[in-house]
Amino acid sequence: MIPEGSLLAAHDLRKTYGATPALDGASFSVHPGEVVAVMGPSGSGKSTLLHCLAGIITPDSGTITYAGRELSAMSDAERSALRRSDFGFVFQFGQLVPELTCVENVALPLRLNGVKRKAAERTALEWMERLEVDGLGAKRPGEVSGGQGQRVAVARALAASPKVIFADEPTGALDSLNGERVMELLTEAARSANVAVVLVTHEARVAAYSDRDVTVRDGRARDLEHAV
Repeated sequence: MIPEGSLLAAHDLRKTYGATPALDGASFSVHPGEVVAVMGPSGSGKSTLLHCLAGIITPDSGTITYAGRELSAMSDAERSALRRSDFGFVFQFGQLVPELTCVENVALPLRLNGVKRKAAERTALEWMERLEVDGLGAKRPGEVSGGQGQRVAVARALAASPKVIFADEPTGALDSLNGERVMELLTEAARSANVAVVLVTHEARVAAYSDRDVTVRDGRARDLEHAV
């Protein structure tokens, strides 16, 4: 059953790798503009859940619905297009393209969607200013600090005006001070743009920036505030 008003919802997801179950009946939902932290110990299935929700991997069974459409009913090309247009991603190590400048990295999702270079970079610089890294546009990722690079990655995730951002341990490679600032900027920017955030973390201080927590344990998801 899909929770009323949810933007993205999963029901009874199961995924097995060989004889090892990664998901064993996991359910999840997120509403527009909501920040949900997915927590759990290493190997609990939280990253597998995120990758299923983002359409990167396909569950063995269960349903995932985004904006009223079921992901399993989409073609690979449609899911790829969805990841370019409606989904944004922030990874633990940023995964910026080292050969591109920071502004080119932020503009990349827009360029992949057909936006002309000048317009894409203008939008990129606007997001970089909001993420407090607008002075780094001409620098390459190897020339900036880890905290700065992660803010650039957040700007890239937001630049194409996604509806959902998937953040997988976004502060895992940062010290506590930089991690706190990245989370402040990410959640503030997402809420102001009404972007949902699915945040995978094992740190309580990071989860504290969310609206609610969902714990994944042994492949099952349990909502800490209400039943999913």
